Amino acid sequence: MIEKLSFLAYMSGWWIVRSLPESAAYGLFRKIADFVYKRGGKSVQRLRSNLARVKPDLSSKDLDALVHSAMRSYMRYWCDTFRIQNWTIERIQSTVTTTNENLLIDPIKNGEGVVIALPHSGNWDHAGAYFCSLGIPLVTVAERLKPEALFQKFLQHRESMGFEVLSLDNRSFATLIKRAREKRLIALVADRDLSQSGIDVNFFNYPARMPAGPAVLNLKTGIGIVAAHVSYTDTGIHVAFESVDVPSVGTDEERIQKCVQNIADLFEKGISRTPQDWHMLQRIWIDGDFVDRSDKSVA
Repeated sequence: MIEKLSFLAYMSGWWIVRSLPESAAYGLFRKIADFVYKRGGKSVQRLRSNLARVKPDLSSKDLDALVHSAMRSYMRYWCDTFRIQNWTIERIQSTVTTTNENLLIDPIKNGEGVVIALPHSGNWDHAGAYFCSLGIPLVTVAERLKPEALFQKFLQHRESMGFEVLSLDNRSFATLIKRAREKRLIALVADRDLSQSGIDVNFFNYPARMPAGPAVLNLKTGIGIVAAHVSYTDTGIHVAFESVDVPSVGTDEERIQKCVQNIADLFEKGISRTPQDWHMLQRIWIDGDFVDRSDKSVA
């Protein structure tokens, strides 16, 4: 019953936000961001501690300003997510700028396929909708949400934009291997994995753990890997692509570890440029001094 009420409340909010005039919708989400920031709850404190590691030289006042800006960026992402189904293809395409787009376009045109690894930055759904609108459908993976009806709604939302969305379970990686061998575009958000299967990396000079998926896909199929960083502009998003150096020598474990570290280094570079657009409100680092023992929801 609680899950049903939660779903109905969520869907009502989704409908309302899609129905509001654009200026009113974004104004509302800015007010929500300001309220959440001022309240300073657990998620805001986590965001602050994460950004403190990204920008360790900031004064307390400047860090507060960055956290406030980041919360507004995060709420802009959610407003975009609720409203993007109202957007025309022309709007989706005209509000995206890119750097090194050929790193994605060329391997797809040449029938080689490519894995795009992204951090939780900017609006990756908008980026995905852009490339789908160019006739390049993509494959991605999503963690199952509760209630199930809400997960299915997000599934339909992304499929309507041209995504193939695989549920994160024991079968999804086998399907990703198949899609890689079919030379498809595979997009994986890959900056956080606290599971035992994650790869330990150095990230902003502290230990973190990131998923091995992109590296393992390359190792098993030879598909290339490109890192992408999505950031907000005044009118939309910018997507910057950079090639990932894939090691060719060493054991499989060594090659995977080095490849994931190379991805982490590129994520670090992109996040440093636009830290306000990195929507990491959960634990990312794994060193003991950074563990909030009460933060059970993200541990």
